[in-house]
Order: sequence, then C-alpha cells, then structure tokens
Amino acid sequence: MLYIIRHGKTDWNNERRLQGRTDIPLNEEGRKMAEEARERYRDVHFDICFSSPLKRAKETAEILLRDRDVPITTDDRLLEMYFGEYEGLAYSFQNTDCPINVLFHDPASYKESMGGAETFEELFARTGEFYEEKVKPLLAENKDVLIVGHGAMNSALICVIKHLPVSKIWDAGIENCKLLKVEV
Repeated sequence: MLYIIRHGKTDWNNERRLQGRTDIPLNEEGRKMAEEARERYRDVHFDICFSSPLKRAKETAEILLRDRDVPITTDDRLLEMYFGEYEGLAYSFQNTDCPINVLFHDPASYKESMGGAETFEELFARTGEFYEEKVKPLLAENKDVLIVGHGAMNSALICVIKHLPVSKIWDAGIENCKLLKVEV
C-alpha cells in the first residue's frame, strides 16, 4: 500500500509564503502536528519511508516514525516544486496581478516557467521517475510505502499515479500531517 503525507506547519505556512525549495524548518505547531499524526497513525504499518530532504519533511518523517524500525531514505526528486523568484512571497493569492497565481488558479494554463519557477512538466517528470524507479517495485512486493513530502510535490505524484491531467493537480487537497492512502 502507498501512503503519502505532507509535512507539519512552518512559520512560512502561517505567513502564507510560498516556500518551494527554501529550507524552512517546522515550527512548534508543526512539531505538535507531527506528534499528533504519530499517535493517530501508530497502527498503520510502513515498511519504508521516502522523504524530501528539506528540513520540514525530514523532521516530520523522523517524528512520525520515532520508535519504529522503519528506514527513512531521502530523495531529491521529492523536493517541493521550485517557485523561483516567487519563493518567500507572502499572500500571493491576495494579489490578483501576481503572475505565479496562474499555477494555483488555472494550472492547465501554466505552461512556461515564470520567474525561474519549475514547470508542471518538470515536476511530473521527476515525481514520475521516482515512482517508477523506487515505489512501484516495492508495491509489487506488497510493501507498505510512506512518502513524506510537500503540497505541490505530493499532488503531482498523485496525478502521475492516477494518470490525471495537470488541471486536477489541486483536487486531492493535501493537508499538513494528514495521511492519504493512495489506491494504485
């Protein structure tokens, strides 16, 4: 079985800043969320965990799996989507003139990089490669796989697995520290 979870909250989540690959750590609320998730999902079996190498995801994985004999492997293909010059921008959703908003409001129209940001094509390619190379063989062996990642990256991975178009990327509604069981 495949399970996906998004990291706990950070100060930038609370400030509504685009984090992307900026390596922001969990805040106290995020650590508490991970501890609560640890308790909530204590009976869910995992054979292996793959995590983004960013602090917020890696720490979430470590808290979630503390006292369990589950290996955590980081992989750069699980990094959050890169938002280029828009990383760190606060409240972009409230600024209707902000070009990066097309990525969130009309993802199918986001075809070319804006301000050096990663494209959906690039995001889908790297998450798809990771899934095919690392996850699919383990699922074929009936292993229970946990992926600890990020909002956009996790959403892209779900689209890749379910063969969904970019226009559906935000449909899964990836919440912080909520475990999703992905039917493959």
